[in-house]
Amino acid sequence: MLWLLVLQLKSVTMKVDEKKRSITVAPFECAWDEEFQFREAGRGCITFEASAHNDVTLVFRQQPGSQHYHYKMDNSRHYTVILGSHRNKRLKIEVDGKTVVDVAGIGLCCSSSFQSYWISIYDGLISIGQGRHPNNNILFQWLDPDPNQNVRYVGLSSWDKHVGYRNISLMPSAPQNSILWSQIECAYVEQDGAGGHTRKEESKDGLDQRALANFLENWDFSDAIFVVGSERKVVPAHKVVLGSCGDFPFNLMSRPAIELPSVSYPVLHSLLEYIYTGSTQISEWQLISLLELSSQFKVKPLVMCCEEIISCLKMSDTVSESSKKLQLSSSGSQAHQFDYFPFKAPLNAEKIEQFLVNGEHSDVNIYVNGHGLVTHAHKLILSLWSVTFDKMFTNGMKESSSSNVFFDDVPAEAFFLLIQFMYSGELKVDTKEITPVLVELLLLSDQFGITALQFDCCKRIMEFLSEHGDMTVTSEERVLDAILTWCMEGCDCFNWTSVHELLSTSRPEKLFGGRLTAINTLLPFVRFPLMQPSVLQLMEKSNLAENIEVFRQLLVSILHRKSTIDYLLDHRLQKPLNSLMRDYVWQQIHDGDNNGIIYYAGTSFGKHQWINPVLAKNITVTASSPNSRYTDPKALVSKNYQLMCNYYTVRQDGSTTFMRSWVLQGSMDGWSWTSLRVHEDDQTICQPGQFVSWPITGPSALLPFRFFRVMLTGPATGVSNTWNLCICFLELYGYFR
Repeated sequence: MLWLLVLQLKSVTMKVDEKKRSITVAPFECAWDEEFQFREAGRGCITFEASAHNDVTLVFRQQPGSQHYHYKMDNSRHYTVILGSHRNKRLKIEVDGKTVVDVAGIGLCCSSSFQSYWISIYDGLISIGQGRHPNNNILFQWLDPDPNQNVRYVGLSSWDKHVGYRNISLMPSAPQNSILWSQIECAYVEQDGAGGHTRKEESKDGLDQRALANFLENWDFSDAIFVVGSERKVVPAHKVVLGSCGDFPFNLMSRPAIELPSVSYPVLHSLLEYIYTGSTQISEWQLISLLELSSQFKVKPLVMCCEEIISCLKMSDTVSESSKKLQLSSSGSQAHQFDYFPFKAPLNAEKIEQFLVNGEHSDVNIYVNGHGLVTHAHKLILSLWSVTFDKMFTNGMKESSSSNVFFDDVPAEAFFLLIQFMYSGELKVDTKEITPVLVELLLLSDQFGITALQFDCCKRIMEFLSEHGDMTVTSEERVLDAILTWCMEGCDCFNWTSVHELLSTSRPEKLFGGRLTAINTLLPFVRFPLMQPSVLQLMEKSNLAENIEVFRQLLVSILHRKSTIDYLLDHRLQKPLNSLMRDYVWQQIHDGDNNGIIYYAGTSFGKHQWINPVLAKNITVTASSPNSRYTDPKALVSKNYQLMCNYYTVRQDGSTTFMRSWVLQGSMDGWSWTSLRVHEDDQTICQPGQFVSWPITGPSALLPFRFFRVMLTGPATGVSNTWNLCICFLELYGYFR
């Protein structure tokens, strides 16, 4: 059924729906309301949606006007912002009736639908953007040399056609990370181990990590601005970056704006580009200006580079007014443990590390609940290392605009080492032994997606283990024994049965000492489902289960699941499952591994090296459409075997046709299908060649099937071939017989 809502405009010139906060403004009129005012004069932000043919007009003044107010007739001080002026072709800013900005093709209106906008005013800095979140998608910024500090009320106006406004919201001057923004609230970040605000899954799904060059003239985390040239162009920057390579007068200014009226924008751009990227280009005739600017701010590497080029030009008698482009690059290098340390010359890494020590230019305070303040940090630096931090500070939630961020269930000492690593590129742990802090740091580096630190932690642990024990892992029992031995700090190797005996006469606090908490962290990494049921039953009755709650809970969960599977199959197939469980358990370890049933079928179930199981006729593949380079919906058929699937992996082929809605199904006869996992608008696959895995949960994970298929239920992305299933790899895991 299709419902159609019709709005009828009568003689009433303005209609306000308080519930939905929607307003329709008639031509040449203006809507005012007591709610449409800033909390602080001269500082505020309005977000709204508008629908109009042209001239979405907002007026900012000290007092509210009347319904028939028009900014053209106003003699008092005010700002006017017009989106879609000149028949929806230009953006204009007027000050007291005089046009100060008139640019083409920016912020145009739309009459067929509502579009989101935001406008912020902060001490004369007018920022205009699209979208629901302030400081995102900035369209234009202009700084008033004589700020009107009294503007408070906002009027919603029009020109010669009706303008619709809705979802109107006023807030403090809140473009995130805006200049001189006073933080008004603390963010509370809950770490739940399953993602939460850390968004661990997103950090591993192919999202690109930003480099320092991405922040060149970017308003994200900016805390300083340059006002350059006679046109007073506003250029954002970051104190922590500028302060690491030069002497910029931040502490001498009442506001973080560096006025450069005699400097042209291309010269300033070259200076910043050199600082943020290590190289730049500039016209030969502007080289002297760049030298003067870099000398003013004591960017010594660039000064030396400019002087060297000028000296060469003098020797070759080159004409100084040439428009030839010159390349300037930093020749300095700084040795670091990892090649992708984000701070390279001309930035001084020692200064950046010192900023962590003294808290200079910091914009975020890191707290751990139960411990207090961990350190004063910089959002830019944390975001360069971690996609998780980047998303945390730019997702429009509380932590994006707060200077205080709190974490739960995070070890404070390891968390500080994690942050310290992001400033120095070095793991500052003196001991070469495997300490609880090192293990906690390894888990944190994985949680926050800091690959370099994760690599360093693993390297230290592997080096220690290779020197002090046998690294061969033949069973999960050996993994458990290794964990217990390490937690007991023993020189000799212990197995779980000997620890069981020791616990009959000793308490866990005495046996494991300071590493008792670490055992609770490490035990969940043991793959208990791969152990023999008889061994698990013995463990359940041991002193380990009686004295260590995590150990007991893991065993109870596994044994309950195994008994449920036994019961279902004993009643469905009239056959016990114990032999199946002992010999054929296939568990997913990582994307694209060799632990799946399809790979095993390619070895004829362990008889020879892998060959394509389709060629060996161990698996049959059919498609719903003729063969092509695309892998259309397929049915993978095993001849005389059954699988209870609890995990599956696919890999995107080389195309950008990503599936979004599909279903994995299983069947015993090839006719009647059961859905194992349904995906609806799943955005996980986003890169060619990407591996992705999903668990199968619920009752369907306990049922055996011989046939499996992947079937599209909606079109894939792209402009063509949207009903082709473009995958080049499929693997299944679970209990097999």
